[in-house]
Amino acid sequence: MRAVIVAAAVAFLVSLFGTPIAIKVFTRLKAGQPIRADGPQMHLGKRGTPTMGGVVFIVATLIAYVAGHLALTTLPEAQIFQVQPTVTALVLLGLFVFCGAVGFVDDFLKVRKRNSAGLNKRGKLLGQLLVGAAFGVVALYFPSTMTGPSGRPSNQETVASETLSFIRDLDWLNLGKIGAVILFIFVVLASTNGVNLTDGLDGLATGTSVMVLATYALIAFWQYRHWCADPSYTAQYCYRVRDPLEIALIAGAAAGACVGFLWWNTSPARIFMGDTGALGLGGLIAGMAFSTRTVMLLPIIGGLFVIITMSVVIQIISFRTTGKRVFRMSPLQHHFELAGWSEVNIVVRFWIIAGIGVAIGLGLFYGDFLTKMG
Repeated sequence: MRAVIVAAAVAFLVSLFGTPIAIKVFTRLKAGQPIRADGPQMHLGKRGTPTMGGVVFIVATLIAYVAGHLALTTLPEAQIFQVQPTVTALVLLGLFVFCGAVGFVDDFLKVRKRNSAGLNKRGKLLGQLLVGAAFGVVALYFPSTMTGPSGRPSNQETVASETLSFIRDLDWLNLGKIGAVILFIFVVLASTNGVNLTDGLDGLATGTSVMVLATYALIAFWQYRHWCADPSYTAQYCYRVRDPLEIALIAGAAAGACVGFLWWNTSPARIFMGDTGALGLGGLIAGMAFSTRTVMLLPIIGGLFVIITMSVVIQIISFRTTGKRVFRMSPLQHHFELAGWSEVNIVVRFWIIAGIGVAIGLGLFYGDFLTKMG
């Protein structure tokens, strides 16, 4: 637990004090966020606010990951920990960085062209697909060895599972490696676009991501405390996952980094995360769902992302089939803006909805544990 706390604290501090530096740098480079002409008119006042702020919390998370591993070496039981990077870290941080890189290209093109078009939809989709496929293969085809480095327990698990999972693997729903990689790609695409669509108001996506990542930190640490690969854990019920402490450390670091960024991103935002941050966070959250074997629990934990994504889907289907719009504007947060709600009210109320989702998700996860132990 000490390593997770250290990682979260370091990420928070790096992000908190690094974001003002990024604001100055991006402002000097004139990397201002272009505003959609057809969007809510109240957003026109945000024109010129620096974007690509996701770079800050991605870098902060990477620094905090190193700090967390250094903290592991100070523990009395340090010899049982694998202090060098794991395949789990490669997948999770790789998704964070490379999905963020796709978003960075999109943000860069927006700034360079001085419009909100950026990378075309086909190019962005292709980038997300390639990243999802690459790390999906790593997650499914590289099991841990029977004897882990430094004597760390190992259970020959892959980062992701071939079976569909809810609160744990559903062994009767085996997809095979190829099917599991396809599912991996789909969830990465859904999660990255879900966070990206949510990122429309100051602090909305950042605050929601903090809740979701903190939830995965709790889930992963609980799995670590009840881990099948731990020889000291003798209870009948345990979790078949790979490197749960590593997952908790990365989730805690990313949550801490987002909290530090939120200090500057909340209304009125001094900087936006841009697609760099939104796609990066979406990729990381998708990786968390697979590595903790809670894929089908993700739509509940990330319920707000699902609601906002579905508002766009409903709007498109309705307009193309009937010529009528269900909402004044999609994504959903802009509908309420045009209905007269203030930006702060929308963000806070949507955070409440996000909080309900993570509470239900945690309740289902812990309730399953109590049932199995009882």
